[in-house]
Amino acid sequence: MMKRSTLGGGALLALALLFVGLTILFDYSLRGWRVDLTQNRLYSTAPGTDRILKSLREPVNLYFFFTEKSAAQLPVLKTYGGRVREFLEELAARSNGKLRLHFIDPQPFSEDEDRASELGVRGAPLGGSGGTLYFGLAGTNSTDGHAAIEFFDPAKEEFLEYDVVKLIYELANPKKPVLGWLTTLPMTPSMDPQSGQMREPWAIYSQAQQLFNVHPLDPAATKIDADVDVLVLVHPKNLAPATLFAIDQYVLKGGHIAVFVDPIAEADTSGVDPQNPMSAMSADKSSNLQPLLGNWGVQYNPRQVIADAKQALSVSLHENEAPSRHYGILGLEQSNFNLADVVTAGLSSVNVAMAGYLEPAKGATTHFEPLLLSSNQAQPLATERFAMLFDPSTLRDGFRATGKRYAIGARITGNVKTAYPGGPPAGVTLPPGTTALKTSAKPLQLIVFADVDMLADYLWVRQQNLFGQHVAQAWANNGDLVLNVLDNLSGSADLISVRGRATFTRPFERVEALRRSADDRFRSKEQELEQELRTTEEKLTALESRRNDKSSVILTPEQERELNRFQDEKLQVRKELRNVRLGLDEEIRRLGTTLKILNIIIVPALLAVIALLVVGWRRRRREQHALLQIKRRT
Repeated sequence: MMKRSTLGGGALLALALLFVGLTILFDYSLRGWRVDLTQNRLYSTAPGTDRILKSLREPVNLYFFFTEKSAAQLPVLKTYGGRVREFLEELAARSNGKLRLHFIDPQPFSEDEDRASELGVRGAPLGGSGGTLYFGLAGTNSTDGHAAIEFFDPAKEEFLEYDVVKLIYELANPKKPVLGWLTTLPMTPSMDPQSGQMREPWAIYSQAQQLFNVHPLDPAATKIDADVDVLVLVHPKNLAPATLFAIDQYVLKGGHIAVFVDPIAEADTSGVDPQNPMSAMSADKSSNLQPLLGNWGVQYNPRQVIADAKQALSVSLHENEAPSRHYGILGLEQSNFNLADVVTAGLSSVNVAMAGYLEPAKGATTHFEPLLLSSNQAQPLATERFAMLFDPSTLRDGFRATGKRYAIGARITGNVKTAYPGGPPAGVTLPPGTTALKTSAKPLQLIVFADVDMLADYLWVRQQNLFGQHVAQAWANNGDLVLNVLDNLSGSADLISVRGRATFTRPFERVEALRRSADDRFRSKEQELEQELRTTEEKLTALESRRNDKSSVILTPEQERELNRFQDEKLQVRKELRNVRLGLDEEIRRLGTTLKILNIIIVPALLAVIALLVVGWRRRRREQHALLQIKRRT
């Protein structure tokens, strides 16, 4: 007879000890190993983030202020707080000890609360005596510099990695970025030759001076200094070949650049005679930065302006004139922004005037990503249509929307070659011992806009006189856009490469699809029943008014029966209406029940059946093997 072996108590104890031992062994040997199995790679960092963390030379202290008790009243913030904490822990684990992470739960009237305010983290008061919620991040470096994210807004979750890594980068590189600002327009403080008085700087130039070290460059410059972090070109009109070559070499060395060109720059008064208004018709107000833009993979026509019927703003070109819609002056909204790019994601409105459009050039080796787009009710028009335009309504004549959306601003990245493959242009002499670069040492980092007037004060800011001081009050986000661009480009290429990511919270896509489908099916029936209900109530009201009207006769039996019938119909319609509204969520409830049955009953049952089949198959194999051994012995 075949004997069946069973595991005794000693064998079970040995297996338990083996399991514990393997657990301890794996805990030590696999420490630091991480596998991100989430669909959107939420716990993976961008390659640029990893390079920034590896480049940290000195420790950076991060203080995460999060009020647990207050956040518990808001489930969304509580969940997002856990997401932020886990992300910070992931960064600290990848930093080789350079990021020192501190978690602080500020209590009311405590030193931690004072510390949060001191470092720039603001508390958000909660109504109903819910206390104050702190949900921000502060950082300090070895030179007592500090930076902060005042409050983590769940609406900006996709830029969580960028915002945190930017804070770390600024602490690790506390030097103020340098802007090389080259313009052919009077943006800087200067003397107005017509009035003989000092001209105020443009508001955007003043704001840039507050945040950056701005070095004005001569439009005839033949060299871009190596310490320039971002080169800003505003209306680069008729630049000399030597200047274009200097810009070309700066970009090939890895310099970052922001460019503003325009088919018609209203702020350009060069070539216009104040005594002769007609001179404005022949004055060339365009800029194009050729051959550089084309060499960088950007196609731009300085003889065409984008007209947009949907985004057109109402303006008055002359005093005492009623406003009319100007197809060339556009008010761009969130639907016109690239919400996946950090420089445009948080904006609400940007105004442009007589803007051109940009396209990727054929055969370009660079990546073209639009930042600002027209609507699909746009059409390019010749610049001649806008010369001496007295009546904006004439732009509608012959207007035919193409159905295409045109890029007014774009980000360009990638490797490029020099625009001067034959060497420096005539008249340019290189310093002894240097050679001209032929290809880019680092990928191109360019943001270009086909409009210059977006920088002008009249499109986004109002100047007010407050106690003798000029105060600029913004009414559009033009300034925010430009500062976002400069802030983004002034970081390293690694920081620029950190882009928006998917959000932590995921919608119930199947449930939403069912809800939309049910809503479409039942909405027409609901409207029909509501109309029937209104009609029935109107008839009831008419009969009731006759009953209550003292001058009228008492209702006849037929009218009484009609009244009762209408009341019954009203009850029936109300019942059907309730059933329809309940039916909107019926499929969702069925889906929930199905999922519960699958997760609680069917899936465990399938696993149990599979386990039993495997056990039976293994037992059968053992029995067959035992029988085979017995036959061999006999």
